[in-house]
Amino acid sequence: MTAIRPFHLAFPVLDLEETRSFYVGVLGCGTGREDVHWVDFDLYGHQVVAHLDPNLDRAIAARNPVDGDDVPVPHFGVVLTMDQWRALAARLEANEGTRWVIRPRIRFEGQPGEQATLFILDPSGNALEFKAFNDDAQLFATT
Repeated sequence: MTAIRPFHLAFPVLDLEETRSFYVGVLGCGTGREDVHWVDFDLYGHQVVAHLDPNLDRAIAARNPVDGDDVPVPHFGVVLTMDQWRALAARLEANEGTRWVIRPRIRFEGQPGEQATLFILDPSGNALEFKAFNDDAQLFATT
């Protein structure tokens, strides 16, 4: 199996300082290069880059039903280890400013692809999902 390489994702935000406060202070990300129009964040080893877009619409465009939840579209996130997921879920639960879309739960319980999941919004309204599996082989499970 080939080692997974870090991904890169650029996304729009309304305010870089508000975004920095959230990604560093709430999610615990490190930072990398930056400019007055963008900043790199280290999201569990992946490079996500916030780009200033003062015309960004904070509304979630659509939601799709997934195992009883209305999942926001679009969204992005990271598959964590179960210990990382539990620690992040506890951190977010303790933060009274967390903007929940879907609180921490187990999805597809007892089925192929069973996973822990949670969805939050960043200050600009970008939806993020963090998930974990007891068995990473279930990531693409269909049966």
